[in-house]
Amino acid sequence: MLRDSLERLRTEFAELEGQLSDPAVVADQERYRDLARRHSELASAVAKMEAMEQAERDVAEAEELLAAATDEEEREFLTAERDGAVQRREQLEKDLLRELLPKDPDWGKKAIVEVRAGTGGEEAALFAADLFGMYSRYAERHGWQVEVMDSSPSEVGGWKEIVFGINGKGAYGALRHEIGVHRVQRVPKTESQGRIHTSAATVAVLPEVEATEVELDLQDCEFQPMRASGPGGQHMQKNETAIRVIHKPTGLTVKCQNERSQHQNREQALRILRAQLHERERLRAHEERAEVRRAQVKSGDRSEKIRTYNFPQDRLTDHRIGLTLHNLPSILEGNIDELVEALRADEDVRRLQELTQPAGAGG
Repeated sequence: MLRDSLERLRTEFAELEGQLSDPAVVADQERYRDLARRHSELASAVAKMEAMEQAERDVAEAEELLAAATDEEEREFLTAERDGAVQRREQLEKDLLRELLPKDPDWGKKAIVEVRAGTGGEEAALFAADLFGMYSRYAERHGWQVEVMDSSPSEVGGWKEIVFGINGKGAYGALRHEIGVHRVQRVPKTESQGRIHTSAATVAVLPEVEATEVELDLQDCEFQPMRASGPGGQHMQKNETAIRVIHKPTGLTVKCQNERSQHQNREQALRILRAQLHERERLRAHEERAEVRRAQVKSGDRSEKIRTYNFPQDRLTDHRIGLTLHNLPSILEGNIDELVEALRADEDVRRLQELTQPAGAGG
């Protein structure tokens, strides 16, 4: 399966090289641009194919020499050469399999992240603030900008909910696996008896879409002006600068109050609404392989968990892939690359199994 697919890519690459040197194609700028983009996509795969084939030749050569070698030092050298070539070949094969996976058109987009406190009251709100800080610092480490779009603070400095954009290419692809319920086990700052409590927060991650990507008729939207509010009545504004947008056909509701003017909050709300409508349509089209978005954030109950942050044992456990990491302070400082890569690798494996599974096979 892999060999046949790679040979088809090699043939397509060669055909594209011929077409790109054709004067008629060069004269058609739109066609030339499309072919050049595809040629660029295939160039990486073809280079890896050639490297993998070279690694296979290196393995075969090392094994042939090893079979004839009698000197112990020479045998150790050849064994190391063979093992290194085997490792290169295996890694290149994995990379090539990833190249063959169908590309998700949303993967490279910016992200809109929603974090909401679930079970646990004020401690859950404080944990939501920890998650917001973790994602913000992760974004900063990658050179992405974080933009708070809406928030509802709690009495003790946490967030009942916070919605923020991460403006950077690939932000959605990196954080899409954060969707679900995150559970924390620790002694709350609000607990005077020193007992360990369990609280939860929910995370939803949406790809941000351009206005042209989603059909949104403003006549289908009801705009309700509101007064912005803060915790305990703080920062109350006399003017109705906040806005609630209700999308009447779907019932989706978005509220924004962080900007200084009603117009700015209205634009932020429409950005979030477009992302939600896009996600709704994407999940409708792929519902057999995806969870409905409402289930991502439906309750925050501590039994519906994807991950546990256990502070007494300084341990993070992602229950979907059985991965355990330590050093929670570092993780909450945004050092989650190992986690992000492990989740992506797990998804790749599952997608590859679907891709390579013979037709009609079950399980």
